[in-house]
Amino acid sequence: MTSQLVQPKNGVIPVLVLSYGTPVDMDQIEAYYTHIRHGRPPSAEQLKDLTDRYARIGGTFPLRKNTDDQVIKLEEHLNQLDVGLQFKCYQGLKHVTPFVEDGISQIAADGFDSAIAIVLAPHFSTYSVATYIKRAEAEAEKHGIFLVGITSYHVHPWLLTALAQRVKKQLDAFKAEGVDKDDIRVIFSAHSLPEKILENGDPYPDQLNETATRIAALTNVTNWQFAWQSAGQNGMPWLGPDIQDVLRTIAREQHVKYALICPIGFVCDHLEVLYDIDIECQTVATEEGILLKRTDSLNTDPMYIATLADVVLQKLPHVAVREETIT
Repeated sequence: MTSQLVQPKNGVIPVLVLSYGTPVDMDQIEAYYTHIRHGRPPSAEQLKDLTDRYARIGGTFPLRKNTDDQVIKLEEHLNQLDVGLQFKCYQGLKHVTPFVEDGISQIAADGFDSAIAIVLAPHFSTYSVATYIKRAEAEAEKHGIFLVGITSYHVHPWLLTALAQRVKKQLDAFKAEGVDKDDIRVIFSAHSLPEKILENGDPYPDQLNETATRIAALTNVTNWQFAWQSAGQNGMPWLGPDIQDVLRTIAREQHVKYALICPIGFVCDHLEVLYDIDIECQTVATEEGILLKRTDSLNTDPMYIATLADVVLQKLPHVAVREETIT
């Protein structure tokens, strides 16, 4: 990514906030699923499976609202900072409107010739964050817009603090129930990706491990491990071990009775958290005799919003960056 810095226009900096996107109601699921599959409609069985999953979490689509709220809060926070600038945030979603291209087009329509892009995912991968940035850069080039992409912020101290606070909250909840901290297996998790990302040294696994290691240190947790979740079903091998297999293994082979999942790869409540963890993992844990808890999602936590704002400011030429906040 370029190391150049964005210059304001009329005292305003546009910020393109990139995210995955989700339907807004049950009627949109098929179109959404078709887009994910690069224009190939899902089978009746595949469509029913995804529809059923959304039905199990109440027929709601929390990712959309949470993303909208995060964008609103980020703009509000940036505009409350005393840096002599104003900020305008735009959305660019991968699989639903407003698409990435829509966000760039709106920035161009508003007369800007440069912008900052940030993905609502702290950890870089060529399979995820890089694809958002490349797609935004390609569209920006068509409009003559200079775009600076933020690739990761996985060890920003405010992000780590927010996540550590959540781990501590649940450890305290276990303690209130008479459970010793050393008896609790903390499992940090993130969305699995195809194993092929490792062929070119993709940093995704290492960045996640670094985040987990630092959170464990902040919370004095030594009994922890990492697991992958929500792998796709496309016939290719995905990163493992899978979190459900981990729960079975630690119960049967290590006799673990208490576990805490901290999904550090996700920044808000959505299907992979509310269904994959709260329903599927909880079902496995119950079957295996494990008392399972989960850390609260970041959503619009002020410390997470401040993290996003801080890494945005680091791309500006005349805003002093404090050493302790550099990622």
